[in-house]
Amino acid sequence: MQQESIYNLIPKEYVPPPKEPMYRSAYPSNLVPTASTFNNYTTSRPKINNINGEFELVKGPHSHKGQSNSLGRPKGSYKPDTTMFRLKNTGTMGSNQLPEIQSYKYPPSVKPQVPKKDEKPIHGLKSNKNFIITNAVENILSAPKQIVEDVAWTQKKDYGKVPDYLTKIKSSISSEYEIIRNMHISEAEEMDKQKYLMSQEEIQQLKEGLKKKWESVNKEYQSITHIRMIDTVGLKRKKEQCEKELAQLEKDIEKLNKNYVFVDTQK
Repeated sequence: MQQESIYNLIPKEYVPPPKEPMYRSAYPSNLVPTASTFNNYTTSRPKINNINGEFELVKGPHSHKGQSNSLGRPKGSYKPDTTMFRLKNTGTMGSNQLPEIQSYKYPPSVKPQVPKKDEKPIHGLKSNKNFIITNAVENILSAPKQIVEDVAWTQKKDYGKVPDYLTKIKSSISSEYEIIRNMHISEAEEMDKQKYLMSQEEIQQLKEGLKKKWESVNKEYQSITHIRMIDTVGLKRKKEQCEKELAQLEKDIEKLNKNYVFVDTQK
């Protein structure tokens, strides 16, 4: 650390640091960009060139170079027209001719002016006009008011009759209801045709077959529940299946106990 000293109060002379040399790149300034479309020769070469970053671009067998494959136009192609640009001291400001200064004029006011202090309003003005006689003469000479008679709605020809548009709407609604009713009737008749009434002999044969089926399933169920021990998954599953079959058979037999049994032939 720098120790405290009275000599540190004396200002020191500024010595500028030495200037560093200008940076010079190790690569040439006209090096072709890497993986670019600039300086590409003809259309037979790929879309990009100089992928390896070489100093000199291999032109290949072609010598024609694209006109727009560069930043801007080629050198020497710019030729500005002097007539298109304004030259020095040719504008309105360059001639030093400014418009004359004119005083601003306020537009005329629409409101009446405020009276001054010394101005006094006029009082005591009277008129000799007799307003009563004037109003009477105007009423006498005016045309009488026309009294509008009330329309007798009850005397009209179509009073109390149903309008035509309501009659049309009612007829269209009734026709739609009739079509829907006929559709329901046809569907019911079609369903009745598909049903078949079983005879008593067929019902009795079906009952006997269901009872035999119930006895065989019940025998198998009894053999599982009374003789063997239900200690495996297969026996449990077999027991559940037998219970479902017995319940379904009992429901079917109960349905056959009705007076009339219909069979749907569509299923």
